[in-house]
Amino acid sequence: MNTDPRVQELLEFVAIPSVSAQAAHAVDMGRCADWLVEKLRSLGLDARREETAGNAVVVGKTPRDPAKKTVLIYGHYDVQPPEPLELWTTPPFEPTIREGRIFGRGSSDNKGQILAHILGVGEALAEGTLPVNVIFLIEGEEEIGSKHLAGFLEKHRAELACDAIAISDTGMAVDGYPTLSYGLRGIATMEVRVHGPAQDLHSGIYGGAVANPATAAARLIASLHDTESRVAIEGFYDQVKPLAEWERQAAAESPLTDADIAREAGVEELAGEAGYSGMERIGARPTAEINGLGGGYQGEGSKTVLPAHAFFKISFRLVPDQKPDKILALARRHFEKHRPRGVRLEFIDGHGGEPFMLDPISPEGLAARRALEKVFGKKPALMREGGSIPILTDFQRVLGRPALLLALASPDAKAHAPDENFPIENFLLGIRLNKAVLEELAKV
Repeated sequence: MNTDPRVQELLEFVAIPSVSAQAAHAVDMGRCADWLVEKLRSLGLDARREETAGNAVVVGKTPRDPAKKTVLIYGHYDVQPPEPLELWTTPPFEPTIREGRIFGRGSSDNKGQILAHILGVGEALAEGTLPVNVIFLIEGEEEIGSKHLAGFLEKHRAELACDAIAISDTGMAVDGYPTLSYGLRGIATMEVRVHGPAQDLHSGIYGGAVANPATAAARLIASLHDTESRVAIEGFYDQVKPLAEWERQAAAESPLTDADIAREAGVEELAGEAGYSGMERIGARPTAEINGLGGGYQGEGSKTVLPAHAFFKISFRLVPDQKPDKILALARRHFEKHRPRGVRLEFIDGHGGEPFMLDPISPEGLAARRALEKVFGKKPALMREGGSIPILTDFQRVLGRPALLLALASPDAKAHAPDENFPIENFLLGIRLNKAVLEELAKV
């Protein structure tokens, strides 16, 4: 049994089932916010729970010294739903230590990381004064789109004014390797519904004379990519800048190889846009992916119908300077252009978020790289990640500061999946990293 009190605190934190997507856990969300407030206050910070139209935001601040720079540290206390429960080795909200890792929902997304930052500040305060002012901003809606955080930022702009923003909600290139993520892709989502006859028809009586919506959906999906796996939507790449030479060099030098990506994904070989490595395809190239599709009879055996409708769901991952609204408009035009005769299309736009980029050779970027090297003992990998954190562009727009994405999660953390886990070593390194980052940013 690990008796380190810091690890025990993380186990207690992870045990709170703060699932923002499920109304049944509304009380747990409040309990988790209160837990954070009490923890921050116990370290000497001025902390409060700030209500929103959704889940509360927790704000904690060290006493402000106008002669010092201010660093805002962001994280989230809400977690993904734990289902399917039967695939967990141990219950998701009964965190367990196995082979040096804490297994539990939220351990790596994002409770382990934000607690590491909190404890890092606490330890630094216990040793003396901090080199910077610190503001903690910890929300409870990241897993459901941060729908109220942008408004909170606007309302509290003056209070949250800072010189730099630190976030640890990204993954390492490979296990234990220091990583600075300098870019995240944006996202735009939509559902396309294909309507045909007024009701399902007998496929023998009407087949060949009436358009089949399922076939039409398949043709529309097939029209999305050319033979080189490039997105075939006209105008899709108009705003996409070519990769800089230093970016291609950084990707080539990354410890994460195509073989690693294939192994983690459970496939024999990678696929995708010709002319790019797996690292480049994932982080630096835009994509169009089908997330789900359906239509017609789904039960056991045969039922010879011509379905009345079909649908597919699609997500576009975007890179600078692609705009979600424009990409969705181009997609609608593309599908209408390729719409087979005899069917009608209905478009339902989903959520979106813009891409994020940080200059890794900016003063703040270099400070983050120095801190990572100091703690991990090797130069950090620079990478662009494929996922999206839409609130990052709101930070940049409202507070005027880009975020430093300091990875602590392992590639096999299984965030959002059963058996989510966080290495204890990464947790303890995260405490040291927090102190190193604050020291380096104070010098900028």
